Amino acid sequence: MSVQALGLRVAGTIFGLVAVAQLLRLMTRTEVLVGGYPIPLWASAPAVIFAGGLSLWLWKLSSIRTPPGSTR
Repeated sequence: MSVQALGLRVAGTIFGLVAVAQLLRLMTRTEVLVGGYPIPLWASAPAVIFAGGLSLWLWKLSSIRTPPGSTR
């Protein structure tokens, strides 16, 4: 596995964990305060889609094989 593929998988895993955390927030209806202001629960829905999509995309990119010596 190349260094680039490893980096993509690490980033994909982090985005996957963020997606799972946001999904858990939706399921448990946990209140989040930032600077004393509540973050609406609905904001977690697009966060799940965005982080989950990035995670899947990065994992897919990490599995694409390029020929040795390629600049891609």
